[in-house]
Amino acid sequence: MDVYLVALFPEVLDGFTRSSIVGRAVTQGLVRFHGVQIRDFSTNKHHTVDDAPYGGGSGMVMTAPSVVGAIESLPLTEGTDAPPYRILMSPTGRPFTQTIARELSARPALAFVCGRYEGVDERVRAYVDDELSLGDFVLTGGEPAALAMIDAVVRLLPGALGNAESASTESHGDDGMLEYPQYTRPIDFRGALVPEVLRCGDHARIARWRRWHSLRRTRERRPDLFNRTPLGRADQKLIDGDEP
Repeated sequence: MDVYLVALFPEVLDGFTRSSIVGRAVTQGLVRFHGVQIRDFSTNKHHTVDDAPYGGGSGMVMTAPSVVGAIESLPLTEGTDAPPYRILMSPTGRPFTQTIARELSARPALAFVCGRYEGVDERVRAYVDDELSLGDFVLTGGEPAALAMIDAVVRLLPGALGNAESASTESHGDDGMLEYPQYTRPIDFRGALVPEVLRCGDHARIARWRRWHSLRRTRERRPDLFNRTPLGRADQKLIDGDEP
């Protein structure tokens, strides 16, 4: 996969692409990163990329010529006649989810377009394929949101995780539920013990315990997720019963 960060601060990729799972994916040749500096496409001698908004108002707006120029500089995806899938970081975009991360991980090339200040000229939207929001809050720029989304996507690439099963069993995985509680050594930490069931060696009982907690945790903490995920008869019977 090729990933482009179209931004005023593409250098945020430097440390990010050398660390953890993303860094390992780069080393394995699973993903290549490219920073695109929007300022390089400024159309004036002062290399500015923003201007006051028409109609008045506070702040500055990123100009269409500079942002669109950066977008149009993106090369066609190798082996295709299409540009990368272009995503505008925007608080007005659709909320980013694990489902979207999974969809994006199947694409050969992605471009994350990051605004700053009061955002981008509305006409920029005609040159992107999608608009995504990290959540119901505002950041100083699109770069942090883009890095979070890139991390979520790259870890889903085949071979990126040491254990492929991890991506399907964690929170927001294939079943839509939150992950069950996890424990490791020591058994006793300041009087708090690892549950006996996880030490019993009965894998069927452990699976029921984990599923019960996953269902209960989702219902209590994220009823929005729980209510939109239909339960089978076995899950319904399990969640209505006592802890296995």
